[in-house]
Amino acid sequence: MSDTIVKSDAPVTLVGGGNVGPGDLSSALRLAPTLVAADSGAGAALREGHVPQVVIGDFDSLTSEDKERIPPGRLFPIDDQDTTDFDKALERISAPLVLGVGFLGARVDHQLAAFSSLMRYRQQSCILIGPEEIVIHMPPRIAFPVDAGEVVSLFPLARVTGRSSGLQWPIDGLVLEPGRRVGTSNRALGGPVTIDTDGPGLLGIFPRHRLEAVAQALRSPRDVAPR
Repeated sequence: MSDTIVKSDAPVTLVGGGNVGPGDLSSALRLAPTLVAADSGAGAALREGHVPQVVIGDFDSLTSEDKERIPPGRLFPIDDQDTTDFDKALERISAPLVLGVGFLGARVDHQLAAFSSLMRYRQQSCILIGPEEIVIHMPPRIAFPVDAGEVVSLFPLARVTGRSSGLQWPIDGLVLEPGRRVGTSNRALGGPVTIDTDGPGLLGIFPRHRLEAVAQALRSPRDVAPR
């Protein structure tokens, strides 16, 4: 584990260099006011009038103009071509929750890499904010309110089992696995949805307007030990 650069007792907003939609950054900063940028995400922050408190990355896509607008003491270059800038930042943040903006909705390969990072650095709770949805790596247990009919999708990156309540199609007794059975397009029955998983590797994809509820759920104490 690399040295921590950002240590915060409050949630942190992490902005990347992908698509940052209208209201994405402001929605995240309202819940997580500490702003960190992954490489060229600094430019996205600057364009919206925010100077990141920390910038982490290999700086291969951070323009010289944007770099000059950031105090040198806030720049943390990481010379590593084997990891993405999202990896570099997520690995060096210690916070109760990270809200990731600018990692979804652009290039598909970048999105797939971000999903892999969510699993790889799952010890750091993180929510990726997209145009219509949010994406998390599922913790051992999560519960949050969802209206009847809302989509609750589960997508496995590894073989995983679990249990659920509040879903039209429960996952109890199922084996979710890439290339075989996935759990997309499930529907909430209304009220709280509770999902328990027996191991790592399951992504949760929920409606964007559930951001605050999911953020609260990820920060709530859970009676299941972290994996």
